[in-house]
Amino acid sequence: MKLYNTIKGILLEYNDASFVIDEPWDTLINRDDLEWYLKAKTKSATQLTDAIKAKWLADGSILSPISRQEVWAAGVTYLKSRDARMEESQVSGAASLYDRVYDAERPELFFKAAASRVSGHGQQVYIRKDSAWNVPEPELTLFINSKGNIQGYSIGNDMSSRSIEGENALYLPQAKIYEKSAGLGPCLYVSSAHIGGETAIKLNIKRNGNIIFNDETTVSRIKRSFDELVSYLYSEMSFDYGCFLMTGTCLVPPGEFTLNVGDVIEISIDKIGTLVNTIAINPKHKSN
Repeated sequence: MKLYNTIKGILLEYNDASFVIDEPWDTLINRDDLEWYLKAKTKSATQLTDAIKAKWLADGSILSPISRQEVWAAGVTYLKSRDARMEESQVSGAASLYDRVYDAERPELFFKAAASRVSGHGQQVYIRKDSAWNVPEPELTLFINSKGNIQGYSIGNDMSSRSIEGENALYLPQAKIYEKSAGLGPCLYVSSAHIGGETAIKLNIKRNGNIIFNDETTVSRIKRSFDELVSYLYSEMSFDYGCFLMTGTCLVPPGEFTLNVGDVIEISIDKIGTLVNTIAINPKHKSN
């Protein structure tokens, strides 16, 4: 089932029908047994016609599935991600850092975004003015409730300034954390079962209406289990409203590629849908 946060309210898709869920978003998604609870709610919830559903999910109506949660991210969880990080950091001499963390017992985890800096489906994400090498990183994203239980999945776009991180690994926060540096959506796919390893993740990048990069992979290529990543994230922290965790990427454009303003990023994950973001720069900030 799919749970949408929209400007009109919360919409649940289940068994080819759509329902209105009249509850606060944070309270709703943070409960245990979310899938079971939503199934029970469909027995009394208002059902929408297809025409009304279309209005609820029209362009510009879908919000990111986040309110008071934080977004965290795991790095170097796929072999291709390790290789890309090593490539970009050759000049700084930090390539071995990524090689070691890929095989280390402890995963790389980092804070990605507060909810106010997250863009939803159909919205803009930014590239930094002080970075000459920028890419999207499509990532299966977990929603974990406050008790540390995975309740659902979404699509994450972990925007990355490769030139900044490559210059010095200590610049990771600047490469990863800035205004509109994360996309999340279009919905929360709610399932009590772990999403399967055969699940496909696809990336299309369009420029002037033409596809200039596309690739795909499957979740099975991830090195670490979801439960392992959640265990480390929650080992010394609590999240009162739950947390979103991007689980890493295995889709990395070639070294000569960088995003331009106006490029359109399309990330599709089986069962969840497609997240679309357009590249822009922050109009409020001047170049350094």
